[in-house]
Amino acid sequence: MLYFSRWKTTFIWLAVLLGVLFALPNLLTEQQRASLPSFMPKQPMTLGLDLQGGSYVLLEVDRASLINDRLQSLREDVQVSLRSANVGFTNLRENNGAIQFALRDPAQAQAARTALQGLTSPISSGLLAGGSVTETDLTEPQSGTYRLALTNAGIDYRLSTAVSQSIEVVRRRVDELGTTEPVIQRQGLDRIMVQVPGLQDPARLKSLLNQTARLTFRLVDVNNSAEAVASGAQPLPAGDELLETTDTKPHPILVQRQVMISGENLTDAQAGFEQQTNQPVVNIRFDARGAQRFGQVTQENVGRPFAIVLDNKVLSAPNIREPILGGQAQISGNFTVQSANDLAVLLRAGALPATLDIIEERTVGPGLGADSIAAGKAAGIIGGALVVVFMFVAYGFLGVIANIALLVNVILLVALLSALGSTLTLPGIAGIVLTMGMAVDSNVLIYERLLEERRNGRSVVQSIDAGFHKALGTIMDANVTSLIAAVVLFFLGSGPVRGFAITLALGIFTTVFTALTLTRWMVSYWLRHSRPKEVPKGWVSFVPHGTRIRFMSIRRWAFAITIGLSLASIGSLFVGGLNFGIDFTGGTVLELRAKNGTADVGAIRQDLSGIVEGDVQVQQFGAASDVLVRFGVQPQDAQTPQASVNAVRSALANDYDFQRVEVVGPTVSGELAWAAVFGVGAALLAISIYVWLRFEWQFAIGALLATAHDVAMTIGFLVVSQLEFNLSSIAAILTIVGYSLNDTVVVFDRIRENLRKYKKMPISDIIDLSLNETLSRTLLTAVSLVLALVALYAFGGDVIRVFVAPMLAGVLVGVYSSIFIAAPVLIYFKLRPETIRGGDKSDALEPKSVGGSTPSTSGKA
Repeated sequence: MLYFSRWKTTFIWLAVLLGVLFALPNLLTEQQRASLPSFMPKQPMTLGLDLQGGSYVLLEVDRASLINDRLQSLREDVQVSLRSANVGFTNLRENNGAIQFALRDPAQAQAARTALQGLTSPISSGLLAGGSVTETDLTEPQSGTYRLALTNAGIDYRLSTAVSQSIEVVRRRVDELGTTEPVIQRQGLDRIMVQVPGLQDPARLKSLLNQTARLTFRLVDVNNSAEAVASGAQPLPAGDELLETTDTKPHPILVQRQVMISGENLTDAQAGFEQQTNQPVVNIRFDARGAQRFGQVTQENVGRPFAIVLDNKVLSAPNIREPILGGQAQISGNFTVQSANDLAVLLRAGALPATLDIIEERTVGPGLGADSIAAGKAAGIIGGALVVVFMFVAYGFLGVIANIALLVNVILLVALLSALGSTLTLPGIAGIVLTMGMAVDSNVLIYERLLEERRNGRSVVQSIDAGFHKALGTIMDANVTSLIAAVVLFFLGSGPVRGFAITLALGIFTTVFTALTLTRWMVSYWLRHSRPKEVPKGWVSFVPHGTRIRFMSIRRWAFAITIGLSLASIGSLFVGGLNFGIDFTGGTVLELRAKNGTADVGAIRQDLSGIVEGDVQVQQFGAASDVLVRFGVQPQDAQTPQASVNAVRSALANDYDFQRVEVVGPTVSGELAWAAVFGVGAALLAISIYVWLRFEWQFAIGALLATAHDVAMTIGFLVVSQLEFNLSSIAAILTIVGYSLNDTVVVFDRIRENLRKYKKMPISDIIDLSLNETLSRTLLTAVSLVLALVALYAFGGDVIRVFVAPMLAGVLVGVYSSIFIAAPVLIYFKLRPETIRGGDKSDALEPKSVGGSTPSTSGKA
């Protein structure tokens, strides 16, 4: 175990060197990175929105509007198809989500079916899908009456197609904003995720994404009165549509439904100024087909008003004074320079095939992002320093080696995050600090085993070799359980939670490398060159050697206390309840900063009383200038998404800067709640299966009960503390699951080893012996983790405290459950030594003495 060939040594230090090179760009400025040689890595870690500011928007295709648009198109197709086949029909209308009509002559039934065959035939769903979809279904509910309805498969196909087309339109629109590295991805069947780092004007982004930008040119009906139709004094003429203008005081206008020219024929759109009035306008240019059609329409309708319609709003309706034959036109209206530019952007990017609703929004201002970076750096440095000092005090020179390995571990982790282009979020910084604490665990396992072997009479070389050898399996088991939790987090989480999962997973790989390879190489090098006569020891012994605490003698009391506390925690859910964040309830959270330096909570509450329905929470948050505003889902948002947020912005924008905006719709919140429950359950199940396969079923039940207890206790802590329960809380709970099982597996590993050694010793004595042998490691690891988490809690900022506080409680609860829940379960389920599998076969050949004494064989299970 301690011999390293030359090629292994080269590989180890080459990996370290590459890690330094890939991590280096994170310490350099942009100009310094640009001046690096071409062969050197230049890509730093990508900072998440919570660290550099920006906007995250989740868009959903409006299913109802898409179906409505498709039905209108289908109605026109039915009309054209039947007329082309000379089939007489009447009463063609939309009825309960379908197109219905009646034949004038029932004898034309077959001719009608033949004419509509093109609409009911299966259509290809794409090369990759490799199938076909029947989009419409023709039925005859009664003789002579036919009904053409959209199928569910056809609607899903249209939704999927609309998302694919919308992604490209959204990408072109976002690119026009001039932002760097936007992330635009499909999510599920009907959603698009848009993430724009560093965006200074999120309201403008929402405005661009929230418009369909369907531009049409239609003739105005001058023979009927729009005011009379709007007041109800006159019915709406056939073939007409009543729209409103975009003026400050909108007025009605009657336009023909027939589209003369559409925005599909545009080739360019640029903002400019009208030469005579100097007012902002948008100059547009048509393609050849559009220019020809535009010239023909204007030539045939000289003297008539021509409405320019954008998303069912009339921008302007000028009179056609003369034919426009050059393929160029001008759109005028009540434009500002900004609105003219935005309209030009929308027209150049093209129209969306369907309406996109914003169902989730998370915006962080650049100032708040800078504060988060500063807080994360401070927490990381202080947490790292505490762990380094602790390891030196606990292990002396071996602690110095562990600290070097820890530094390399962090460098390799940052290098991997940079090389993979992963996004570092605030929970990601927590993952790095947590990795620092958990990385210590591997070295503690090795060092404690090493010292134990030395106390048992082995030589220095034998002790070191046996320490690494026997700790190998335990380290792998402990880290695999954490990896399973990280994988579940990644696949079931979203946004920052995924960032934490990636950091945690990568940290596990770097920890295994540094502990089992780099640390072993450094110890081997020291051993060869120094030839020590004794294993170095620390300055303080936290658990005296020879400790023999009879844990199992109080197991019944411990179980009674555990059951009582667990029932109390579960009961507290129905009495006090969790303080659910908007991730699970839906609603809006705004973090405001007063421009004059002092926030007026009472004035904010009064300003919002007439805008927001229901309870509005306004509270001081951090400094005197910072305020947190929270309110539930608003009815007005159902008709117009984001209406409440836009109204609040208008009311408070003059006096406050919006540092953070989070809006979660009821649909998303319900999905997140189910995903959270499923995530915790899936993590527990996956890790239990691993423990079962690695050990025995009794061990799996013990691990499952202990972990369920830790989850219950953590939830009880959240109920009592009334900390906000959000997605970060789920990440914290799943991290506790991983840590608790990490601790439990270490204890199980020693129990399995001692069961193979002492086949006649009662199971309760074996458990006591194993718990005492691993007690030092358990406490040292817990203390190092607590030090890292305390640094995060104290210096990581207000947002991350919600994430760290339950983890602090969970670490302490996890130590308790490993001793008083997981281990005693093996007694109650009558674990038999002869059924034990796995472990090191050489364990059975160890001498039947520990510390120079023969273990007692008395006692009852």
